[in-house]
Amino acid sequence: MPSITIYHNGECSKCRGALEIMQERGIPHNIRWYLAEPLDKNELITLLKKLGIPPSALVRKSESIYKENFEGKEITEDEWLVILVQNPILIERPIVEKGDKALIARPSERVFEILNT
Repeated sequence: MPSITIYHNGECSKCRGALEIMQERGIPHNIRWYLAEPLDKNELITLLKKLGIPPSALVRKSESIYKENFEGKEITEDEWLVILVQNPILIERPIVEKGDKALIARPSERVFEILNT
């Protein structure tokens, strides 16, 4: 069974919910505290491929840093990639990764979709 990684922000209720689901069911997993240990550009590119989305689709538009610095601006996908690496708080969460697949577990129950693959 491929290992499961949850890209986790302890301040996020959806992250805590997804983690709780895995813990309650005794599902082995790794936790990547992506704010304390940010993804580098290559890791983010790999994760985006597994998610099947462009960088702009991973942006949390509710964050104040987005509203203050990026909202309404013309930003390319390559630029978003750099922005997300430099500002990991803008990465949508939680992301659950298993093998060559990943998903954004919003709502937290979406974690079951990846557990069943």
